[in-house]
Amino acid sequence: MLTDTDVETAARNGAVRPKEVYESKGCRAQCGNCVPGVVCILRQLARQGRKVMPEVAHVHPDMQAI
Repeated sequence: MLTDTDVETAARNGAVRPKEVYESKGCRAQCGNCVPGVVCILRQLARQGRKVMPEVAHVHPDMQAI
């Protein structure tokens, strides 16, 4: 299970894309339903000026198959 805290921790450690968040936890998206939530958190962190790149605003279609 991937939590908001997991996403925030991964972002602080340099993750800027959902795939990098999953890799930081040693997991991968199974069905892809959680990817939009991960992107949302990464966007929020970017707006707050945290260490996240703005290109995360667009989910690549292949991200569903991570």
